[in-house]
Amino acid sequence: MAIRSINPSTGRLIKEFTPLTEQEIEIKLSLAADCFREYRRFSFEERAGLMFKAADLLENRRDDYAGLISAEMGKTIRDSRAEVEKSAWVCRYYADNAAAFMADEMVATEAKQSFVRYQPIGPVLAVMPWNYPFWQVFRFAAPALMAGNVGLLKHASNVPQSALEIERIFLQAGFPEGAFQTLLIPAGRIAGLTADPRIKAATLTGSEAAGASLAANCGGNLKKTVLELGGSDPYIVLPDADMEKAAATATRARLVNNGQACIAAKRFILHHEIADDFLNRLVAEYGKIRVGDPADESTDLGPLVSSQALEEIRDQVAQCVAQGGTIAFGRDPEELETYKDPDLRGGYYFPPTIITGLTQAAPISKQEIFGPVAMIFRARDLDEAIEIANATEFGLGASAWTGNPENAERLINEIEAGNVFINSMVKSDPRLPFGGIKTSGYGRELSALGLREFTNIKTVWVD
Repeated sequence: MAIRSINPSTGRLIKEFTPLTEQEIEIKLSLAADCFREYRRFSFEERAGLMFKAADLLENRRDDYAGLISAEMGKTIRDSRAEVEKSAWVCRYYADNAAAFMADEMVATEAKQSFVRYQPIGPVLAVMPWNYPFWQVFRFAAPALMAGNVGLLKHASNVPQSALEIERIFLQAGFPEGAFQTLLIPAGRIAGLTADPRIKAATLTGSEAAGASLAANCGGNLKKTVLELGGSDPYIVLPDADMEKAAATATRARLVNNGQACIAAKRFILHHEIADDFLNRLVAEYGKIRVGDPADESTDLGPLVSSQALEEIRDQVAQCVAQGGTIAFGRDPEELETYKDPDLRGGYYFPPTIITGLTQAAPISKQEIFGPVAMIFRARDLDEAIEIANATEFGLGASAWTGNPENAERLINEIEAGNVFINSMVKSDPRLPFGGIKTSGYGRELSALGLREFTNIKTVWVD
């Protein structure tokens, strides 16, 4: 079956590719293993020089890469440019800091000398998602390559052009052939890769089902995994919050990346004293959103990634209404002005939507809605707000708004999530560890912790 790149704003085929054969996969695996034996001996200065060149390529060709991202997955061109810039940032961050992160750590013992040394482990398989086709890959690749590992990318099958372009970036930056390779293969080939002894570890960003499958395969072969999975992030607003800022930020927090982000705010938990005021402000902000062609600079919200994604969102909104919810903001897609453009009628567009009236008893409240749909919940007090926030199997991120330091401390301590942001929307940052708990995954990306995930943490004792 061909691997196809389809423009979600039109539904039209851009390009299709033939998956790799078993023989071609074998060649790439052998190349990765051979490359690692040499590349692991590169000094940090040599690796950093190459990584800085990769960052330069990203910055110099930003607009070209941004156009490719928008065409393949529908992100607005402004968000696509920001994604390329952030990818360059993570390259520079690890080029600057990897040597310090992997420096020997001396430990005082009765030995003449004892310390911890971090060393690369070999080829790492990265199974990456379509929603951030450059950033998700570079936030894995930059630390992995700076640590001395080599990477094999199995990207989402709907962004093959992005996957191949990233491989070219590393080659053009001067990394040795085999240091980073793209594998155009269907998901069914992943299990075979994880069983191959040349693959030493794997990481995945994606759905819980995909993560569980990868973890099971790797566990059966005693290989480490790092998983960043789904999220149903709460966005808590208390009476002592800056209401204007909280409402304005809420729109961006829900609609970022066309609403298709694991760390997007999805459940808005409002203290009853300010719930009506906040909802009115949020509706007003949503009313300013322009849905349309992602290549248009004035567009705020582009299409969903696929026809399947569109059908899933329609079904979930129907479930919300059936389970007691009311659509407080939202229109039929055919009523949107942009749909009068014949070029967009085949696109996978869904309008920004706000649903009120849901309770924790509604099964849909436990699901992740991966699109521009905000679910509104009311809480009697801080205790109930925290209870609602934790009433899900997910634990990726949480945003909470309060001007009271004591409330902030409780929220930080009691919310079950890998990331808690006070008076700010959740975001990833190369300087801070990123990851989740519960069914949102395990392990950490970014920061020094992310770099060390795929290293041999070696104890050394010298007498």
